[in-house]
Amino acid sequence: MEFHAKEQLPGLLDWMRQQMKACGGKTAVIGISGGKDSSVVAALAVAAYGKENVVGVLMPDGIQPDIDYSNGLVEFLGIRHYVFNIQGGTSSILDEMAHLGMKPSRQTTVNLPSRMRMVTLYAIAQSEDAGIVLNTSNLSEDWVGYCTVYGDATGAFSPLGMYTTEEVIALGAELGLPEKFLIKPPSDGLTGLTDEDNLGFTYHAVNEYVRKGVVDPAVKEKIDRLHRTSRFKFQLMPVYHNGLPMALTDETDYYK
Repeated sequence: MEFHAKEQLPGLLDWMRQQMKACGGKTAVIGISGGKDSSVVAALAVAAYGKENVVGVLMPDGIQPDIDYSNGLVEFLGIRHYVFNIQGGTSSILDEMAHLGMKPSRQTTVNLPSRMRMVTLYAIAQSEDAGIVLNTSNLSEDWVGYCTVYGDATGAFSPLGMYTTEEVIALGAELGLPEKFLIKPPSDGLTGLTDEDNLGFTYHAVNEYVRKGVVDPAVKEKIDRLHRTSRFKFQLMPVYHNGLPMALTDETDYYK
């Protein structure tokens, strides 16, 4: 089935408006990396809510060599933005761990900035006029769990959560985003490696598997394993059903 970005946009934008209303929100708050996902979500938010109701947050962890992409994106969209350096937050946690005699693992050092960025986004959103944090993950990343719990996996709702990387690029092009914001390779921001370097396969391979069922057997095994072991990242926290009575209201129905 061929993807038509122009046909997707009206329904997607209406859905985004409905989600914002359901949250009681007004101002979309988005972490801006300068890559395709955050750029497209920001452009979608401008189209859905008006640029006066969109706030971009640039969050370098110390010195960020590619921050010009982020600066260029907020300038292109004409949205209000903040540059919030998270290095003080990440370094203070790592320093305190060292003080306690703890050696942070590679997983800790890789995931900590993502979680610090989300803390920052929520701090800013709750200080804006009915601010709501928008998630910027795409289907390809989510399918293999390439996201951080309570970090970039978080947000009130996910405009791109059912679009592959290639579909995200098509949506961005339809929205009129310059190509440079759509082709920047995503990276972990720490090792200099791209997402695909870390995964050991391309997002194109994931996309072909998800949309067409076409995949190399060896890659399929890797994708299936990552998909299976990462589903906990996208589920509500499991709650033990203790059998005690509960008055059923709209607020408690999800405990059924």
